[in-house]
Amino acid sequence: MNKRNQILAAILVLQVVLIGVVFLLPGLGFGVRGAARGGPAKSLFPGVEADRIVGLTIRDGQGQSIGLARRPNGWVLPEADDYPCKEDKVTSFLSKLVALKTDRLVTQTSGSHKRLKVSEADFERLVEFELADGTRHKLYLGTSAAAQASHMRADDQNEVYLSSNLSTWDVGTTAAAWVDTSYLSVPQDQVIALTLENASGRLDFTRISTDTWTMQGLGAAERLDQNKVQSLVSRATSISMSQPLGKQEKAEYGLGKPSAVVTLQTRTADGASRTYTLRVGAKDDKDNSYIVRSSESEYYVRVSEWAVNDLVQKGRQDFLELPPTPTPQG
Repeated sequence: MNKRNQILAAILVLQVVLIGVVFLLPGLGFGVRGAARGGPAKSLFPGVEADRIVGLTIRDGQGQSIGLARRPNGWVLPEADDYPCKEDKVTSFLSKLVALKTDRLVTQTSGSHKRLKVSEADFERLVEFELADGTRHKLYLGTSAAAQASHMRADDQNEVYLSSNLSTWDVGTTAAAWVDTSYLSVPQDQVIALTLENASGRLDFTRISTDTWTMQGLGAAERLDQNKVQSLVSRATSISMSQPLGKQEKAEYGLGKPSAVVTLQTRTADGASRTYTLRVGAKDDKDNSYIVRSSESEYYVRVSEWAVNDLVQKGRQDFLELPPTPTPQG
């Protein structure tokens, strides 16, 4: 019995020692999926501050990319003649970028880079950024390990870590991810007249009361479908873009012979009048988009087909109420 008690006592002491080791290891820098070996977590990009970053290039694994640059008046898209970005979106991303830490080490071997999609040839996102002094850095973002956490690797290092509060969803490669996509917004209740010109001809609509419109040339027996007219007004007064293109008109935009031209006349409560013009150019069959230019913007933009389809295709008959179906006799 004494020998048995000695064995049990020894096992108990060993358990106490193991428990102590488990609790002490994180403090020594060897935690599970641990903090970087040899000390506390460090910045993934030591010394980099958000306000020192002046340029960003973001690529995805399918070859799509986008560039952003800091200008005196804010962040812009250089390839679109410095179209302005949403400052809060860029600022939020830069804050997350410089806050990345080395506290969640996953691997230190390069053999796992491809599997985790943080290799030079295979990645989910590659973020290249430039500092004011010309220094450049790279951030590879790979597969997701949890919500708001992706595998990441910096520059040419072998170490792969887990990000905190940053995933590929925060790093878009399209313009729509970084700019305000609202291109034209006109108060509907201020519109008093609308003219639509397309391949079907010209239509002139005039508002005669809050919910009632009339159309020039309307026959005595014809009735205007008010819902369809209001739908047209709604489409014409609110246009969202998918991509800004720049300030220079190009022949391939097709605006020399536009697919549609919309003219809106508005009047405010104090009697101030204003005219807006929207031109819809050529359709790109590759992605079913149209090129559009508003009189309110110096930029040409690309919009989805559904956004301007009514403006391009609707004709006179589309805005008339259908005659009642005759009742069969007998």
